[in-house]
Amino acid sequence: MMRRFFLIACMVCCVAGLSAQTAVNDNNTPLHLMKPAYRVGYGIPTTDEVKTVMDRVLHYIDAETPAELVDSRTGQPVTDLKRIDEHTQLKQGGFRLTSYEWGVTYSGVLAAYEATGDEAYRDYVVKRHRLLADIAPAFRRLHAAGKHIDGNIRRVIDPHALDDAGAVCCSMIKSGLPELRPLIDNYTDYIMNKEYRLSDGTFARLRPQKNTVWLDDMFMGIPAVAYMGRLTGDRKYFDEAARQVMQFADRMWVPEKKLFRHGWVEHPSLGEGLGVGPFHPAFHWGRANGWAILTMCEVLDVLPADHPQRPQILQLLQQHAQGLAALQHHDGFWHQLLDRPDTYLESSATAIYAYCLAHGVNQGWLDAKAFGPVALLAWHAVASSVNDRGQVENVCVGTGMGFDPAFYAYRPVHVMAAHGYGPVVWAGAEIIRLLKQQYPKQNDSAVQFYDEEVPTDQPIFNYDGKIRF
Repeated sequence: MMRRFFLIACMVCCVAGLSAQTAVNDNNTPLHLMKPAYRVGYGIPTTDEVKTVMDRVLHYIDAETPAELVDSRTGQPVTDLKRIDEHTQLKQGGFRLTSYEWGVTYSGVLAAYEATGDEAYRDYVVKRHRLLADIAPAFRRLHAAGKHIDGNIRRVIDPHALDDAGAVCCSMIKSGLPELRPLIDNYTDYIMNKEYRLSDGTFARLRPQKNTVWLDDMFMGIPAVAYMGRLTGDRKYFDEAARQVMQFADRMWVPEKKLFRHGWVEHPSLGEGLGVGPFHPAFHWGRANGWAILTMCEVLDVLPADHPQRPQILQLLQQHAQGLAALQHHDGFWHQLLDRPDTYLESSATAIYAYCLAHGVNQGWLDAKAFGPVALLAWHAVASSVNDRGQVENVCVGTGMGFDPAFYAYRPVHVMAAHGYGPVVWAGAEIIRLLKQQYPKQNDSAVQFYDEEVPTDQPIFNYDGKIRF
């Protein structure tokens, strides 16, 4: 009987509690502090939370990129380098060890090691870079003898495009392993002396039209040249990197949008570009704009402080950051075509922007109050794109260059699109640096960045942490 009475009493209390909830009003509840129903997260993550996402990605890509040789006929391991022949190839996983996307990944993973001190990140890169250095001599001899060799190794010893060379080369310079120098020099020779160019020296392609400039090629070529300047101390590399940035901008920058166009075609009769009069089509593809701002970050990281073009490049980065911040979706992502909100939200570009905006704040190039919240919101979007396996979702597949919106708007997305993995890890590394170096705090529910640590945990406070309202 007493037990039944107790249960009834509990039920009455619960009902009373619900009634009290329905009576919530402006007098008895601070409604402005109710938690919003954010779809991808909001606020200030901990460094441990950020690293947990990065670790999932590292675990996944480690399994999908085996650093081994096998016999293509049998699939059996080849461990004796003296037995390398035309049937020897890199063991195939989900991703290629020598693609430009994996050059981005190596750089991102090295940044993660620097930000966290976790040796697993450095070990991932060192193991694969050393494998490429160890096997290159044998495959170079086979290639010189006219033997057909694994295409993934061919692009290391005989690059045919900036995609083959620049991103991997830059990551090798960053890794600091002396045994990589022959590969670095070979990549640099291709970039400096063999890549196709316009008459003024700007990196260019012969597709889809003659003398086409792709915004992607800023990143595929320029950072490696700038880092070669740091490696050798030879100023010619800094000059070439800065010259390329400004010549790309002369053709690709759209000042009224504060964005870059994806492609530019030199028209033989007009000289100033494809179109009628001054008009040139401009499609502001998200990931390509990511490559552009990432290039400027990479160049500014190593360009000497007294270089005459440094102020111009810094100003261009700052204007680009403004254009990008103005177009961020309220869930933290950016659209596939940045200025067309009817196109889908895309993860790889968002990850690149998360890195670049956070890096700009950490380097003092961008104002923390204005761009810090943008970077953190972008990170929440990035983290929401990493599934439980460590795969990055909503990544646009490889994309050529077009002159109509449907081409970009309907590009597929896929978890095996390699373009998302390096940017996610790179973004996480820089967000960890941001959390360590800056002073973010939520005030009245909004993320704010302060000039120094604010000594309060109150939900609402003045800029100095005091309560005077």
